[in-house]
Amino acid sequence: MVVAGCTRCIKYMLFFFNFVFWLAGGVILAVALWLRHDSKTSNLLIQQFEGHQAPSTFYISVYILIAVGAVMMFVGFLGCYGAIQESQCLLGTFFFFLIMLFACEVAAGIWGFMNRDTISKEMINFYDSAYIKAVDITGSPNKDSAIKVLHVFHSTLECCGKGDDGPLFKQVTGTLCPKLTAKDLLESQSCHVKLIDLFSEKLYLIGLAALAVACIMIFEMIFTMVLCCGIRNSPPY
Repeated sequence: MVVAGCTRCIKYMLFFFNFVFWLAGGVILAVALWLRHDSKTSNLLIQQFEGHQAPSTFYISVYILIAVGAVMMFVGFLGCYGAIQESQCLLGTFFFFLIMLFACEVAAGIWGFMNRDTISKEMINFYDSAYIKAVDITGSPNKDSAIKVLHVFHSTLECCGKGDDGPLFKQVTGTLCPKLTAKDLLESQSCHVKLIDLFSEKLYLIGLAALAVACIMIFEMIFTMVLCCGIRNSPPY
């Protein structure tokens, strides 16, 4: 059977939106892989101190994004093929996957909103635990490893200290922030602020991508239902 009139227009609009959806899946997959291998976050999240790995909550959202991008590309292709072939079976399967993706995206969005400050707080706590050991004057056995961790944070984020540093930290600033010049030290921000900015920027990017995809998915669900109804009511040839 071949649809005609407005339903035919819906068919090509659905194909177009599915093609955009497929491209969006590719973009999300590329962005997720970039977030996973970004030098700033990678340098910080691979750090270990006192047998504890740096918090990896951020990577959970990135891995979810990688999975979503890959599934979106498959579902987008399925929708394009189903629209061109005017197959109710393929379109029904596509609609089912679309509903599942939309539900997962809403759930991930709620989780991300509720935990939007968790990632930066966990990294700040990790930084502070190394900071305390690094300025310890009692000769802590973990002092050298703490200093190495702080060196990575300070050089990666171009920061120094946590903003409320006492006299003891200022005495050892040259040791803990060796790559920053005197001018850089005056202009450098608190590492707490830098960590919040870094992960807030990344989560903001993820949120924008999710919002754009959700809008496309709503249009696709509407067009899919209309096209399926049109195919069912079209006379056979």
